[in-house]
Amino acid sequence: MAMAIFKGGVHPEYRKELTASLAISVAPLPEKVVIPLQQHIGAPCEPLVEVGDAVKTGQKIGESEGFVSAPVHASISGRVTAIGPYNHPLGRKVAAVTIESDGQDEWDGQIGPLENYVECSPEELRDAIREAGIVGMGGATFPAHVKMSPPEGKAIDTVIINGAECEPYLTADHRLMLEEPEKVVIGLEVMMRVLGAGKGIIGIEDNKPDAIRVIGQLIEDKPALSVVPLKTKYPQGAEKMLIQVITKRQVPSGGLPLDVGVVNHNTGTAAAVADAVLTGRPLIERVVTVTGEGIRRPANLKVRLGTLVSELTELCGGLSDDTRKLIVGGPMMGLAQPTTDLPVIKGTSGILALTGEEVELIESDTCIRCARCVAACPINLVPTFIAQAAEHGRFARAEKLHAADCIECGCCAYVCPARIPLTQWMRVAKAEVLARRKG
Repeated sequence: MAMAIFKGGVHPEYRKELTASLAISVAPLPEKVVIPLQQHIGAPCEPLVEVGDAVKTGQKIGESEGFVSAPVHASISGRVTAIGPYNHPLGRKVAAVTIESDGQDEWDGQIGPLENYVECSPEELRDAIREAGIVGMGGATFPAHVKMSPPEGKAIDTVIINGAECEPYLTADHRLMLEEPEKVVIGLEVMMRVLGAGKGIIGIEDNKPDAIRVIGQLIEDKPALSVVPLKTKYPQGAEKMLIQVITKRQVPSGGLPLDVGVVNHNTGTAAAVADAVLTGRPLIERVVTVTGEGIRRPANLKVRLGTLVSELTELCGGLSDDTRKLIVGGPMMGLAQPTTDLPVIKGTSGILALTGEEVELIESDTCIRCARCVAACPINLVPTFIAQAAEHGRFARAEKLHAADCIECGCCAYVCPARIPLTQWMRVAKAEVLARRKG
């Protein structure tokens, strides 16, 4: 089939060759984990344990009564040694539970598998997904059960699994599709049952032909499922782009995918749903790509949540002496970190260490009105105007220019010849506009 494409976007170097051929390895059980009580969009959890308590692997240790929230679970067995603020990948300290391992990895066992899950009601499946603490694992961390609870009058006919993994360097989703494709497919089928959707689609960029082949063979006898090869282009995996390319539907300004009858989920999320339903296993681990020229031995690792980044970089041979920047996530949308003393959370898809040769600090210059940012923007915004409005505090103008629709993909800053930090200004404008609307 012909591969559709969206307007705008960029073609950064893949840099995936460092780990694309490396099978997923299971990281050793950490001696200590730090479990943030907020690893999701929405209401933070309150601790269910106290310092000194013994906990088991999979035990729920944080819960919130808010609908838009997700519980957190102990990723190892041991004893709670601290509850308090700790570094978080979002750049601030949040409340977290520290657990020292007893080395036993003894499981809690309170959450059991759903027998005959194909016969379970949508409500039973949705409850199991919530109890497992599953959130969007592509980085957005939106609670999965909320996405699977469309308001009355919003019918969902299509569920899309995002297998694009369009960020450079990252290969965690690619390896997951190759090594555990059954989980991805079962998770998709569960989501379709919860939502009453008749069609399930897995979108995979064409620079992953092996994943396209493996998934395609697995669903040959499943007429409701299909694989759609996607033209490799960043940000192909962005929710709105994926929907537009695959279904030809366009999410309206200020709208959500459910407004056009679609729900998107990441491959890791689908696999976590399968784990929750088949085994009763809550979300306590994920695959993380540890890569970059600053990593001596790049790897794809299955990691217990709460493992410190410092421990993972040491496991991969340590950081090279000329490492200049550490990013959690990918180079386009990830966040630079001032320290390795922070934990892996549910949305941590990668840990990227860049060397002096890969990182260059350049002073920004004056906008030359070249319009490259306009051509690159996949949402059809005018980033330079929005950035100027934000810089001068003119947020009413930024709102009129649809700053809230920005997906923060970084394309505008990537192509800007004046090296203006457009994405950062877009984030400022978007945050201010959304805050004013709430206020």
